[in-house]
Amino acid sequence: ELEAIKAKVREMEKEDERLKELQLEAENHLIMSSEAALFPKTTEEKMEVDQRSIYVGNVDYGGTAEELESHFNSCGQINRVTILCDRFSGHPKGYAYIEFEEKSSVKAAVELDESVFRGRVIKVLPKRTNMPGISTTDRGGYRGRFHLRGGLAQRGGYYGGQYPRVRGRTYRGRARLLPWYFPY
Repeated sequence: ELEAIKAKVREMEKEDERLKELQLEAENHLIMSSEAALFPKTTEEKMEVDQRSIYVGNVDYGGTAEELESHFNSCGQINRVTILCDRFSGHPKGYAYIEFEEKSSVKAAVELDESVFRGRVIKVLPKRTNMPGISTTDRGGYRGRFHLRGGLAQRGGYYGGQYPRVRGRTYRGRARLLPWYFPY
């Protein structure tokens, strides 16, 4: 009886090892296929995906991906619906991106601009491609901390542009022995 139980335990351990190997193989296959499908690697692939995608603004906070998919289903086959959420609270931000199977679907989707979705007038635009290093909010100027130390602005050689103007008395170095205001 004890030998039969030991044999059954060994058989179960072998089965467990085989299942672990199968699961690991399936996970590797899933990761490889999802990386190829979800994350385009080159900028050309990213631009091609962006040309098949739209931006949807003023989306109701209670709206789901399934509802957006049914709203834009008449435009063409939808690959993915992404509703962006705040990373800290997890609440939706109020806009989404929809990726279509074909580029022609984007034109049909833009026709739904100013249509009503869950009681709100939504804004539909073709998705723009983000270019690395180019920002629409970049106003120029230097944002570093120690730029003016020993720079041209303090030497008087250059003043203008984004450099702050220093007013009043300034002194760098050791503390003065006399106060800056000495009446007698």
